[in-house]
Amino acid sequence: MQLAFATLGCPGAPLDHVLELAKGNDISGLELRAAPDEFTSTALTAAERRELRRRIEDAGLEILTVSSYVKLCAVEEQPLEAHLELAADLGARGVRVFAGDDPTTTDGTPDSPSAGEIRALDRVTSAPRDVHILLETHDSHSAGRQVAAFCALLDSNVPGHNVKVIWDSSHTWSHGETLAESFNLLQPWMELVQVKDADSRQDYRPVAIGAGDFPVKEFLETIDGTDYPVSLEWELKWHPTLPPLEEALPALHAWLGNGAVK
Repeated sequence: MQLAFATLGCPGAPLDHVLELAKGNDISGLELRAAPDEFTSTALTAAERRELRRRIEDAGLEILTVSSYVKLCAVEEQPLEAHLELAADLGARGVRVFAGDDPTTTDGTPDSPSAGEIRALDRVTSAPRDVHILLETHDSHSAGRQVAAFCALLDSNVPGHNVKVIWDSSHTWSHGETLAESFNLLQPWMELVQVKDADSRQDYRPVAIGAGDFPVKEFLETIDGTDYPVSLEWELKWHPTLPPLEEALPALHAWLGNGAVK
């Protein structure tokens, strides 16, 4: 299993610290949060991009995503192209985006898409295709059925599009789908799997690994036999009471090992 983590779990940390965490915890992939307060951002110069890519590749790591906050369906202009250019320069698989649709009109289907989904079609059509647009199961499209319906809409209307899916397995679980249901819906477009523990008794709040009731054994049974990278989406930036990655990454190995299919 290729394991990764998101730098959301060590907000503001320098690259040296991220590389040390990866080396010390048998990590082979990174999701790089792109923001002005991080070492990854669209403001990096060409030389800075080359140096960042060199150091990560020299450490034997793959950049799975540049994690943007672009919302494909939103009305306001979104800097998608700048993030796609950054991802291409860094050799990343793609740019993480959210749907960000109007929450009152988010149950679109290929036969009746929302106005936001139609806007997203236009953005995908005109976007560069050097790297993938990686749509995460999140916010307005947290359920697998919603993301699958939108991807089917893309398949029908934007031939050769470059949209793939990041399956945040905790999000789809919190929206009433079994892990097997979400996986089967999303598999045609899946690129990356995110995992974290959460507590359904506390409105699915992220918690320390092992302290929640995310069905990790079912998760491992669902992805058994696949080779999707599995990334720890540790939301320390938004939930500062969570343990640091120095504790979460060893716990991740134990958690996945204890839940492994026998």
